[in-house]
Amino acid sequence: MVIINNFEEYKAFEGKIIGTSNWHTIDQEQINIFADATRDHQWIHCDKEKAEKEGPFKSTIAHGYLTLSLIPYLWKEIADVRNIKMEINYGIENFKFGQPVLVNSEVQLQAKLKSILNLRGVIKVTIESTLIIKDNAKPAYVGDVVFLYHFND
Repeated sequence: MVIINNFEEYKAFEGKIIGTSNWHTIDQEQINIFADATRDHQWIHCDKEKAEKEGPFKSTIAHGYLTLSLIPYLWKEIADVRNIKMEINYGIENFKFGQPVLVNSEVQLQAKLKSILNLRGVIKVTIESTLIIKDNAKPAYVGDVVFLYHFND
């Protein structure tokens, strides 16, 4: 895990991979809980028997938005940004889903610091986020997440 205490330490990673999270298994229970929370019970996610018989992947798959929702959790395994008053999830940009995540797949987040700007004391950070699927050549997605940090003086 990388520890970042201020703008200068963060800036040193610009254009570089900050790190990669631990592997996380997305199981059917997590998919079902997400389906309940979002009220998205499409059979491709929740009906194991139908997905195995009729689905294009012969398995249930995680919701794309479930995989996106893992970013804050997995990001915290990569970087510990300290000495801040507040951190804000500001946006997501240019995400493309390249590969479905089959049930019981292991995934990990790779984070690269695409840009960092000091906007009159508010630090805007754009992280290129790639969700890697274990034993798969193509990632589940690639896109940018944007955080705003208010560092302590």
